[in-house]
Amino acid sequence: MRAESMRSRCLCQICTCGSDYRPYEIVKQPRPVPEEYKPKQGAIDLGTTYKRDFNSYKVQPVAIVRPLERKQVKRGKVDTVPTYKDDYRAWDIQKIDLYKPEQTYHPPTVKFGNSTTFQDDYVPQEIKPRQNFKPSPVAKCSTVPFNGDTSHRLDYVPYQLEFKFARPKEVYKPTSQPFEDLTTHRYDFQGLVGETAKICRPPYTRVTQNAHFEGSTEFRESFQPWEIPPPEVKKLQEYVPPTGTMQLNSTSHLDYVPYQIKRVVPIRPVSQRRINNFPFQGKSTTKEDFPAWECCRQGLIKQQQQIPNPSGKFDGWSTFRSHYVPHELVPTESCKPAHALFKSSAPFDDTTMYSIEYTPKKQEICPASYPSPPGYIFENTNSRGHKFFRKIMPTVEAF
Repeated sequence: MRAESMRSRCLCQICTCGSDYRPYEIVKQPRPVPEEYKPKQGAIDLGTTYKRDFNSYKVQPVAIVRPLERKQVKRGKVDTVPTYKDDYRAWDIQKIDLYKPEQTYHPPTVKFGNSTTFQDDYVPQEIKPRQNFKPSPVAKCSTVPFNGDTSHRLDYVPYQLEFKFARPKEVYKPTSQPFEDLTTHRYDFQGLVGETAKICRPPYTRVTQNAHFEGSTEFRESFQPWEIPPPEVKKLQEYVPPTGTMQLNSTSHLDYVPYQIKRVVPIRPVSQRRINNFPFQGKSTTKEDFPAWECCRQGLIKQQQQIPNPSGKFDGWSTFRSHYVPHELVPTESCKPAHALFKSSAPFDDTTMYSIEYTPKKQEICPASYPSPPGYIFENTNSRGHKFFRKIMPTVEAF
């Protein structure tokens, strides 16, 4: 008899008690075959109701109807006093003295010589260097030859790829039929002859009044102008010029070199403003169509009191107090059972579904618990610390 060596397996694959690895047979799923494209027979009607119903018109740009801009320039200086300056009067406020206490603390001149509790209790100790437990960075070379076989190389089965169906590109062929732009609206709607609708708007009657407009208002009659005193002028302190001569020389004046440069001529367009000497016409359509009416101020409309005021002293008795009838409270009887333990003379039935349906099985010893699994020979250890073993299968020699 001789031993036939198989491919190496990791200790995680040999373990049967805690490893999640389970090899499964992979079955390739059938791939659906796409159906062959078959174009439909006939021509495509690309007409729309919009193209058939739409009639193009020649549109001209709308002219801008805008009145000429008239600038009104008022000349003269505005001399007005605001109400804030008129009502506000400056007060003579004196400066308040600070109530900050004088600083009486003076730092000591003698050096501070007291020691702290840490300095008194601390005893310096000799520091010894710790032992370095860092592993040596020198790489350890293995004497076992490198095994380049992987699970992908061992389990992969090459398959022949199927031929990919390529759809031929169709050439566009324009239709020879004339374009039909008749829509359902044109086909169904023939149009009916009828009279135009009459305008029900009432006739326009212009209301005018020849009475003279009075320019007085309630605001003008109630608020008469008041005489405003002129504002007080604050006297400024007399300027006293400083003594000595002022040095007007600067770094720019000392370092600057003048150059003869011609003055730049301003490039400004010619003003095209037109001056009209015609008198201003202050009339407008609003002033002509809406003259002032004589009106009187309407008085206040007060509603008459419908509920009379009560007479007599307030009783303070509410409907709840008058209708409430007190009743004697009866305590509710407690229906809680008495706290007493129930004792039975029958033996306790401790049977469960687990004890009835449980079937004991023989406990097998995991082959990975041995230093060397039975039927395997140690081969090598990879960089991650996984141990690989090779299985030995007995074979019979042929005579």
